[in-house]
Amino acid sequence: MDSPYDTLISIVGDRGSSMMALMVFLAVAVLAFGIMAAAHSRSSVRRRAAGIAEYSGEQEAEKNSLRGSSARAVQRLLDYTTKHYSSDDQGGDAKVLRRRLVQAGIFDSRAAAIFFVVRTGLAVGLAVGTFFFMPMLATLKPSMFWLTVMAGGALGYVGPSFYISRRIARNTDEHRSGFPDFLDLLVVCADSGLSMEASLERVGRELGDAYPSLCTNIHMTNLEIRAGKSMTDALEHFADRLGLDEARAFATLIQQSAELGSSITDALRVYSDDMRHKRLSRAEEKAYSLPAKLALPMMLCIFPTIFVIIMLPVAVRVATGNF
Repeated sequence: MDSPYDTLISIVGDRGSSMMALMVFLAVAVLAFGIMAAAHSRSSVRRRAAGIAEYSGEQEAEKNSLRGSSARAVQRLLDYTTKHYSSDDQGGDAKVLRRRLVQAGIFDSRAAAIFFVVRTGLAVGLAVGTFFFMPMLATLKPSMFWLTVMAGGALGYVGPSFYISRRIARNTDEHRSGFPDFLDLLVVCADSGLSMEASLERVGRELGDAYPSLCTNIHMTNLEIRAGKSMTDALEHFADRLGLDEARAFATLIQQSAELGSSITDALRVYSDDMRHKRLSRAEEKAYSLPAKLALPMMLCIFPTIFVIIMLPVAVRVATGNF
């Protein structure tokens, strides 16, 4: 079999000029390829730079547009309202509102400002919308018309508060339902030798799928402890966020156990049993109150139907004379 060199010689011949021409061709091809690659890279860089400059110009134009001006005005309004209502020297109403927002699961520092802005906007918007669109829907007397406009404004004013109350009630039910499980897992972690901080972190990971709101509050308690707060203060804040008497009793239990030097595991086990009995008692209470709650729907919906089914054949016979 011929070697590659012999094959090349057979193709180009023995002439040195042909070999030189081939080498020059290869060198020129490599040089041209390198120049084209460099030019392509520079053009790509220029296109990217032009795109970035165009994007910056679009951002600048967007800032100067009506949308950008409106966004800046809303941001300034939120900043002013946040500064006014979120400071620590405010009265009791602002503190109560911030506590309600935290219990509802809204932890944004601007939540109070956004609440006031949304409430004012909804009140004005619904009142104005009722003023303009109500004449298109129905013809009312002037007194009823203005009463409807006021009702629309009042509905927009109380709507955000109603929404916060609903979220608080939902989170409270979740916290009350998951608190016995939280204590049971704490007992298991304490029996295994974990500290209270490690137990809270472990329990928070385990309860994430079943009780997300409770898990979020546990995680915030862990962050407070890592930030340098004592266990007592962190658990007190945890109880305030949950809004449960059981959580406040739990914080007091941990504090007294630490001060008196008693076993936290035994105290948690007793308190966990008590929480399970309370949850069972609440379930039994709901089951026992079910017949009383069903009495009115049965009287209004089921009994009239049964009465009609029983008496209708008799009424038909009386009407037709077929006794």
